[in-house]
Amino acid sequence: MADAPKRTPLYDLHVELGGKMVDFAGWEMPVQYPLGIMGEHKQCREKAALFDVSHMGQVVLKGENVGEKLEALCPQAFSALKEGKARYGFFTNEGGGIMDDLIVSNAGDHFFVVVNASMRHQDIPHMAAHLEGVEVTEIFDRALVAVQGPKAEDVVGAVCPAARDLKFMETTVAEINGVDCRVSRLGYTGEDGYEISIPEDKAEEVTRAFLADENCEPAGLGARDSLRLEAGLCLYGSDIDTQTSPIEASLIWAIQKRRREEGGFPGAERIQREIAEGPARRLVGIRPEGRAPARHGVEVQAEDGSAIGEITSGGFGPTAGGPVAMGYVVSAHAAPGTKVNLMIRGKAQPAEIVALPFVKQNYKR
Repeated sequence: MADAPKRTPLYDLHVELGGKMVDFAGWEMPVQYPLGIMGEHKQCREKAALFDVSHMGQVVLKGENVGEKLEALCPQAFSALKEGKARYGFFTNEGGGIMDDLIVSNAGDHFFVVVNASMRHQDIPHMAAHLEGVEVTEIFDRALVAVQGPKAEDVVGAVCPAARDLKFMETTVAEINGVDCRVSRLGYTGEDGYEISIPEDKAEEVTRAFLADENCEPAGLGARDSLRLEAGLCLYGSDIDTQTSPIEASLIWAIQKRRREEGGFPGAERIQREIAEGPARRLVGIRPEGRAPARHGVEVQAEDGSAIGEITSGGFGPTAGGPVAMGYVVSAHAAPGTKVNLMIRGKAQPAEIVALPFVKQNYKR
């Protein structure tokens, strides 16, 4: 018998708020609330929405030169990460594929790392095995919530004034309702916002304080997915995986210049070669012309009928006002404006390659 899904510290609150609970990566999570996915999506784009992301793995790394040691596993320049700063990164494998993506923060006396829920069983042993002299501790006694949207600063700032001073990809420890929380200005919606790590016994109290604001409503996994897709943000396991290189995935921006040049991380040979020569395929945005969304796995064809790639994420983009998708196509067909066909239920549907993101990102730099 499969293990029963785990519950986050906010499970009872989700049920009270009318959350429709589903099993996601072994956790019971709200897919939507009575407001509905469209309403929650709009709420996040126009005001503020609160997401429970406690299923993500929160990890503390303690020891000497943690940033430098992480550089042996990731192509990011973590040794140069200043205290109070956070950086997006990923573990690569020997073949230059992505093992998982993560957020790494320099918290002063330790590094704080957030990994994907479905990959924690891999990532934590991976770090423990390879980071010599570093204590790797997964913390289970904290919730993680994301408050996202143009009003996020007002919602979080009302109960945590220090949050207003943070810029995008900055992190601090600040008091909320008398509780020390880790507040980081980042997120996964393309909007301004925060992720807040809260001691488990105070999670519901702090979350209710955010939701008491008239500009903030709870949102579930459905809106989280449509928001990140419009923002052109990759989902691990769909848009990026162990076969996909960061260069194919248009993530070269996340590899700092020094690391591109010096290598010294798993898969550097392939990644440096693709930087120099270009990858064989590229992640692109795709706009279907009709109203039918193109989902994961749909074949992309050139106008002559030859297969040139496939959709990795797709659905309806409420802000974009129609179906949107991301996927990989051979590089010769990756230029914005290229006409393609999508094989939806055996029929060729016209579509166009477009630049990502579909909706402009609104981070506070």
